[in-house]
Amino acid sequence: MTLLWPDIERNDRQPEGGRTGDMVWISGGTFRMGSNDHYPEEAPVHRVTVDGFWIDRMPVTNRQFKRFVKATRHKTLAEIPPDPRQYPGALPHMLYAGSLVFVPPPPVDLRDWSQWWTFMKGADWRHPYGPKSNIKGLDDYPVVHVSFSDALAYAKWAGKDIPTEAEWEFAARGGLDSAEFAWGTEFTPGGAHMANTWQGEFPRQNLNVDGYERTSPVTAFAPNGYGVHDMIGNVWEWTADWYSTKHEVDAPKACCIPQNPRGGCEEASYDPCLPNIRIPRKVLKGGSHLCAPNYCRRYRPAARHAEPIDTSTSHVGFRCVKRTPTAE
Repeated sequence: MTLLWPDIERNDRQPEGGRTGDMVWISGGTFRMGSNDHYPEEAPVHRVTVDGFWIDRMPVTNRQFKRFVKATRHKTLAEIPPDPRQYPGALPHMLYAGSLVFVPPPPVDLRDWSQWWTFMKGADWRHPYGPKSNIKGLDDYPVVHVSFSDALAYAKWAGKDIPTEAEWEFAARGGLDSAEFAWGTEFTPGGAHMANTWQGEFPRQNLNVDGYERTSPVTAFAPNGYGVHDMIGNVWEWTADWYSTKHEVDAPKACCIPQNPRGGCEEASYDPCLPNIRIPRKVLKGGSHLCAPNYCRRYRPAARHAEPIDTSTSHVGFRCVKRTPTAE
């Protein structure tokens, strides 16, 4: 296993102890964000500086989300029928409470993701695979079927926030700069699976070599160099940034490196393929258990994906951060 430990310039000090409850302190610094070697939206590589922050050691679990719902009586977006005014042209009988669930299909065209995603009535965080499923025995699994507003509501209740894309990627790299994966340069070093991803021919054949067909407990795989679990694979995670089709170019001088960047603008985040549906999109990070070598090779810190803020699925979750006053 090849690890690259860079000389990252730190700009703050770790508080005494380095941990508080289920959070880990990430010392800020300057790093190379993005990638020029994979998908176009990850480019160009550019230097970014982030202040220190606390981050959840693992994604928010069903156990934690259950406490939040009990305390606040929060209803997730998946539990509320959609507003017809937001979906012009939609058939009335299709506007029901539900969420997107992955269902393995027979051999299909990989360009048509609708072949393996089903908007399932009754699917929500309590029923991750449809109305007849439940989360019994899944307390330590990541909560799924949460929209951005659901994640933000939880974060505010917990006195936290949703990480920016830069904060998330910095934490995911675990102290490695420019390494392709969160653990080094090899996807499966020595044959070992370092995260919950898809093995086999997606979307019809999952060999489950890593031991999991769907999601996995949030501490099933080893943490990264910062002691943070599940930054790669298992579930995609929401960030606070509006999606943009590419990163900004690298600053010409060290004095011009962006500090605590907050992503693009809301107006630019709309999907140009759906001009009649004006739903803004946020950046997802980390990939999921559905990322495979033959499709969606996004099990890397630099990978990013656009997700409409009204959407919830069986493979998207989140984690939270706390910032020091200087990082606000």
